Amino acid sequence: MRSALVTHRTPGARFLEWGSATGVITIMADMMGFDAYGIELDASLVNTARALATRFDSQARFVTGSFLPTGYKRLGGDDESDTIGDGPSGYLQLGRALDDFDVVFGYPWDDDAPLMHDLMRQYGRPDALLLLNDTERGVRAFRGGRDVTNAR
Repeated sequence: MRSALVTHRTPGARFLEWGSATGVITIMADMMGFDAYGIELDASLVNTARALATRFDSQARFVTGSFLPTGYKRLGGDDESDTIGDGPSGYLQLGRALDDFDVVFGYPWDDDAPLMHDLMRQYGRPDALLLLNDTERGVRAFRGGRDVTNAR
């Protein structure tokens, strides 16, 4: 993940991690110069992430909530997922919308990668970068739905 962030780092870029858990990736992004945010559904993990950020003097910000925007409806199908829980949208707490972010990172479980691509199509900026951790091929980079992993 660090290599992917180094490759796509630009001054002042805003980073968002979907499902940030204990915050390690978001904190790393902050320490690399990104304006970094994490959304996590589990409040206890958010507390852990905030404590870890404080411990490492990181300005990364974490909120409890879903990374699905309010009212999200998946294009071309149902929006059910076995791995993405229900909760209020974290964007409300962040005071930012998905299209405010330059780089978005997710670690899709099972068949959640299509859902993450759909979120970017519907709510992200066309020029924003989506980084997905593919367990078989590593971190993949997408812009406008196209794989740009080796474009740089």
